Amino acid sequence: MARAVMLSGSYMLFERHLAGPPASAFEILRYEVPNISGRMDNLRAAILRPQLATLDQQCAAWNARYRVVEAGLRGTAGLTVIERPEDEDYVGSSIQFLLLDWDAAQINQVLQRCAARGVELKWFGGDEPTGFTSRYDSWRYAPKQSLPATDRVLRGIVDMRLPLPFSLADCEQIAGIIRTEVGAVYQSWA
Repeated sequence: MARAVMLSGSYMLFERHLAGPPASAFEILRYEVPNISGRMDNLRAAILRPQLATLDQQCAAWNARYRVVEAGLRGTAGLTVIERPEDEDYVGSSIQFLLLDWDAAQINQVLQRCAARGVELKWFGGDEPTGFTSRYDSWRYAPKQSLPATDRVLRGIVDMRLPLPFSLADCEQIAGIIRTEVGAVYQSWA
């Protein structure tokens, strides 16, 4: 069952799977089973089909939320907005930004401060995979590699989901919270 949960695309959120086995069943598997998000079944497909008619509107709504958060983060001291190429087509269902060359304690402080204000951020720089943040160096099903430039970026990348129920005003507020908390931590060590 633990293998099925991992293959279903649980990321490192397997403890939230109410029908899954205890967390101890995932101790080794979480490193050995790739997350392939293989969770489409007939019921989900049937529910999805009518939603395809509004896919363009939903993508536009996600991108609007993305752009509001992106604009709100731009110019934050110590934070790097990841620039998207002009000709790129994307769906901004999540946003990533960099706290490049920050140490783990500083980034954890930002995560904790934002969480205390209701903004849940995921960080790809932790030593262990958590949430959505599985990294290549924790995948025991792939050959070990040395990728120092990639490691530098992963140590600084922070991710946040942008669910469609968030209004544009919610996104402005969220960006303001991130901006404030990043600024506070940045000022404390700058």
